[in-house]
Amino acid sequence: MRRVSIAKLEQKANEIRQDLIETLVEAGSGHSAGPLGMADIFTALYFCVLKHDPKRPRWPERDRLILSNGHIVPVRYVAMAHAGYFPKKELKTFRKIHSNLEGHPSFKKIPALETSSGPLGEGLSQACGFALALRMQGRPFSPYVWCLTSDGEHDEGMTWEAAMLAAKYRLSNLTVVVDRNNIQIDGYTEDIMPLEPLREKYEAFGWRVLEMNGHDMEEIISTLEESKAIQEAPVCIIANTIPGKGVKFMEHRYEWHGVPPGKGPEDVVPRAEQVQEALRELRALGEKIEAVDHD
Repeated sequence: MRRVSIAKLEQKANEIRQDLIETLVEAGSGHSAGPLGMADIFTALYFCVLKHDPKRPRWPERDRLILSNGHIVPVRYVAMAHAGYFPKKELKTFRKIHSNLEGHPSFKKIPALETSSGPLGEGLSQACGFALALRMQGRPFSPYVWCLTSDGEHDEGMTWEAAMLAAKYRLSNLTVVVDRNNIQIDGYTEDIMPLEPLREKYEAFGWRVLEMNGHDMEEIISTLEESKAIQEAPVCIIANTIPGKGVKFMEHRYEWHGVPPGKGPEDVVPRAEQVQEALRELRALGEKIEAVDHD
């Protein structure tokens, strides 16, 4: 694990959120709520926890990072650009014809991606395949396999089939992180298809379960590292996050699931003002983080 100050990581997450807003605005489409909510976790992974090398994207010793909920890929693209996988200016091509940065990620376009994703519910099965293959190669603990999933996609039966398989084979080189933001495109998860008690369900399937505040950088890092130390079972981390985190008029609202600033609901901020208001809030937050870091 790389040693980076918590304040520096928080500042990086804020920068990623700002670039994310500008990326979505340039594209004129894309998802806001989920990517903003996962910015802290992606920052912790790419700048502290994940074993990877931007100069060698197919390095055999790299950790495998599977993004099941591919619609939040804008935050992964921005984090990867900040980490040095490609120039930040390429973010302006997001969702444009012939761009490598497709609206849902394609491993054919970017070698650092392990899988393509779009249809929800497939990622955990793919991650199980990676983890089992590494074990069959005689590498039961390293490289490590991380799988990021949404809570809404747990409506898919395939996810639970994968959960059974992972427990059967005791895939202790696998951690799934569930983005528990409580929303999906049509509403709140507990209204659409209740998931609770989610922790007890994973435990009943034979997994070890941890929970964390998905916006507390120190807690994120310690929980991710703790999951790697568990060697008797696969691990599920329930990451409690706020969709739209950092932009008050987006937070906790499912209406911002699949629209960019400037095209969202106007009951709080008019569309003509949404972009500038979002960036104003994030820049103000960045100034607060910097002030604390200098104290």
